Amino acid sequence: MNRQPAVAGSFYPANPEQLHLMLDRFLSDAATDEKVPKAIIAPHAGYIYSGPIAASAYTRLRKAHDRITRVVLIGPSHRVAFRGLAVSRAETFTTPLGRVHVDQAAVRTIVQLPFVEYIEQAHTYEHSLEVHLPFLQEVLDDFKIVPIVAGEASPDQVSQVLDALWGGDETLIVISSDLSHYHDYATAKQMDTSTSQTIEQLQYERLASESACGKVPVSGLLKLARKKSLSVTNIDLRNSGDTAGDKARVVGYGAYVIE
Repeated sequence: MNRQPAVAGSFYPANPEQLHLMLDRFLSDAATDEKVPKAIIAPHAGYIYSGPIAASAYTRLRKAHDRITRVVLIGPSHRVAFRGLAVSRAETFTTPLGRVHVDQAAVRTIVQLPFVEYIEQAHTYEHSLEVHLPFLQEVLDDFKIVPIVAGEASPDQVSQVLDALWGGDETLIVISSDLSHYHDYATAKQMDTSTSQTIEQLQYERLASESACGKVPVSGLLKLARKKSLSVTNIDLRNSGDTAGDKARVVGYGAYVIE
């Protein structure tokens, strides 16, 4: 079973060459760092809006292009309401850049948890995971994914799954989330700065649903980061008014590295 792209041609180019050139430009423009993060939080909007912000996190993975062989990817559900976390029976996820294999052994491990189940419709049209795949294909060599869509789940449930799949240097965790939605530029800037501080301080209990659409997976990662004494650093904080939209009604985007 193969999961076909749902938002190629709308959120990002469907033409492989155009997609590669766009990713290359975003990644080349982003500042990099010596250190490869264990986990990242990155946005999932259309590339013209959030691509440059996502790239600031993805460019830091290039040094580990041949070391990272598994990516645990968790994003919020935008179309289907359900409790717990949803995995898929798909063996591959396809993008215009090719197929990405799913780590089915890892999926079988976590589906034994009572709050994880196979829900195909949660994956079929969901963009929060899909938009990250071309970035991963661009910066990594050979890797498998563990794709998880988060429904109504507790920070504890998400952190249990992340802990079970944490692994070593070969495993990267990617949490998909945008920040505030549809405020004017000044309000969004204020809200997102405050949210960003909350994230950097690992205070997941203080995250409100309106502060980040990926509040559920973000909270689970922050809970585990606190337990493991890791630090979260914001490396880019902008909104659609800074990239490609007008300033009357914007969506906020943040990129974070967890080390």
